[in-house]
Amino acid sequence: MDNIHAPTVPAGPSSRPLTNGNAKHLSFAELQAKKENLEAELKALGGVLDSHGVNMETPLTTADGFPRADIDVAQIRTTRARIIHLKNDYKDLMNTIEKHLHEHFASIQDIEDVAPAPVSHAEMLGDSIPETLAETFAKVNSVVADSPADSAGLKPGDEIRNFGYANKSNHDDLKKVAECVQGNEGQRILVKISRRAESNRRQELQLNLIPRRNWGGRGLLGCHILPL
Repeated sequence: MDNIHAPTVPAGPSSRPLTNGNAKHLSFAELQAKKENLEAELKALGGVLDSHGVNMETPLTTADGFPRADIDVAQIRTTRARIIHLKNDYKDLMNTIEKHLHEHFASIQDIEDVAPAPVSHAEMLGDSIPETLAETFAKVNSVVADSPADSAGLKPGDEIRNFGYANKSNHDDLKKVAECVQGNEGQRILVKISRRAESNRRQELQLNLIPRRNWGGRGLLGCHILPL
């Protein structure tokens, strides 16, 4: 019998190449966006394990060697495998970011002949660099009054650029949005939207959406989202 505790995919190198080509040629802002996406997805997957009451080391068999009937063993194994791959991706990405930082400091020193003061990853990749807006991939079709979506400030017609870790390149026909919602029940999700304002101008907003049950309606959000 196969080791039931093992992930369905073997651990090893990164699960896939970083999107948008070679990460070495990406800007600091793009690298930071990838870092945030990976962190958000890892958090969501951790939430999936928490919902089953397990972690990466919890046994999945009974004392006599049979699969436990009180948990979804297949989903847990798949989730663990995804976490392992994402952690490998995250490690590779952080190595790339560190290399970029060293090269950035070296270029400053070459030009000014002055050693730069130590700067953290967050400072280098934060507000000092203009944010590159992601493409919109979904549109809010309707919002129920007094729902979590309504409380967050979502409105019909809003176009979504980022929904947690879901974006144009990975949303998989909104499946990643659903996964993000289910894995973050009761937790804050950062949603970046583009809203039509006066004179057909666009307003870029960042909203904090907290999925929850028992708000008085169906689902965890209380809104209908369509892919663009």
